[in-house]
Amino acid sequence: MNDIKDIIEKEVIIKASRSGGKGGQYVNKVSTKITIKFNILNSSAFSDYQKNIIINKLGNKLTKEGDLVISSGNERSQYLNKKRCMEKLYSLISNALKVGKKRIKTMPTEESKEKRIREKKIISEKKLLRSKKIIE
Repeated sequence: MNDIKDIIEKEVIIKASRSGGKGGQYVNKVSTKITIKFNILNSSAFSDYQKNIIINKLGNKLTKEGDLVISSGNERSQYLNKKRCMEKLYSLISNALKVGKKRIKTMPTEESKEKRIREKKIISEKKLLRSKKIIE
């Protein structure tokens, strides 16, 4: 994973701009907001198979050109915002490439079936008692 991180860091495009939020007049003077762009289609960090998986799972976060755009302006320093963006990028990519467990189908136990039927009978008796008809 460290090799992939090194490749990603070389391929990512970092842009700084002025951000709103905390900092008062300071935010109007210094460009602390960081926006990073990472093009998945042109990246050499992943195989074609991995690229397809990432594109399918992160499709709604990608631009038409295949760029993954992440920005952060919450912190007062460029360094912390850059660090936050890179962490978000790594977590998005690693979560997209994770293989989930396959669900194993199970059958309900005899006891759970009996319990369900008992509960259904109790509910039906309640409803019978509520009805206006008197059963003789």
